[in-house]
Amino acid sequence: MDKDIEIPNATLTNRQRGNEATVRPATLDSLSVHQLAAQGDIPQLTAHLSKESALLNSTDKRGYTPLMWAAAFGEIDMVKFLLEKGADPKVLARERESALTLASSRGYADIVTLLLKKGVDIDSYDWNGGTPLLYAVRGNHARCVDALLASGADLTFEADSGYNPMDLAVALGHKEAQKAIEVHVLKLLKHESQSQK
Repeated sequence: MDKDIEIPNATLTNRQRGNEATVRPATLDSLSVHQLAAQGDIPQLTAHLSKESALLNSTDKRGYTPLMWAAAFGEIDMVKFLLEKGADPKVLARERESALTLASSRGYADIVTLLLKKGVDIDSYDWNGGTPLLYAVRGNHARCVDALLASGADLTFEADSGYNPMDLAVALGHKEAQKAIEVHVLKLLKHESQSQK
């Protein structure tokens, strides 16, 4: 065999195969205000809002606002920014989710506390009958349970499944959430007995 024969390269490029990208990858300039809020990109969101302030409380196809996305992804600086700009924390999405429900279900106690200070409905329920407290219990997020109970969340509210927060904690074996509820109930009983003296 002749060692000088060159074998052609059998590797084809994407262009040669006809696999050219038809859509350019998303850049920060093409992200929606909802995506920017979820990513915590305050500078880019500020640029969008300076062009169109109505985007602050705009909803996506699920009815989520930028504040809801920031709350769902634990972007506390973005939540603070949006609230300072005037975002409405009381908006409910299509299935009645709220920023408070989303933060509670993910265990973001600092965001829960911020939203509670804005006078949101602490016992708002979604299409499933779930409240922020029930979602905090379901996720075993004791700090959220503490914050919600300290602000007056209803311990007797039952989801469509028939569970109240304590029943749900016991059924799921969520000891931290159960303990948070028990400590709260004991405080209430102690306060009641002291006020009767």
